[in-house]
Amino acid sequence: MKSISSFLITALSAALVAGSAMAAGPAPKAAKPDLAKGEAIFSQACVACHAADGNSSTPANPKLAQQHPEYLLKQLQEYKSGKRANAIMGGMVAALSDEDMRNIAFWLASKQAKPGFAKEKDTVAWGERIYRGGIPDRQIAACVSCHSPNGAGMPSQYPRLSGQHAEYTAAQLVQFREGVRKNNLQMTQVAAKMNDREIKAVSDYIAGLR
Repeated sequence: MKSISSFLITALSAALVAGSAMAAGPAPKAAKPDLAKGEAIFSQACVACHAADGNSSTPANPKLAQQHPEYLLKQLQEYKSGKRANAIMGGMVAALSDEDMRNIAFWLASKQAKPGFAKEKDTVAWGERIYRGGIPDRQIAACVSCHSPNGAGMPSQYPRLSGQHAEYTAAQLVQFREGVRKNNLQMTQVAAKMNDREIKAVSDYIAGLR
């Protein structure tokens, strides 16, 4: 009798859980991004540093056009939370809601990125070797494994790098290496093993990817 009672209690509990799940129904889908609102917010708050179409012409400020929206949203959220420390960006996003940031991210993703160019002819081949093959004897992973052969990255996982300002890319690698930027352990571990010359060479090569 005891085993039958236990079985009945277990079955009843399972039925109640299943009933609760059915009553809750499927999770609501996220609202479709409002690109017009994203553009309006961007034009008011972001255009001075990142240009009207997200193709910044200032080497210190990243190009954002055609970036994966999931990556952009994550970075904006982490600026707001302080996980990615940056006094300027932290202030810029402080008043933005998740919906605002999502609208901005998807609007930027819809813009066409302008190509960049490698400038250092003496190191471009070296930069390519690092990007495509890493530095095996120091266990430095190849950039291509996450960011793809042409720097397009992988949606929802790894950012687009192709055409990015070499100065900006190099600055981020240094920040990862020095522990200033702490919002990606994988990049911290890679950059920690790289010296300034290697960072400069691979960043310049990335600028010319397309």
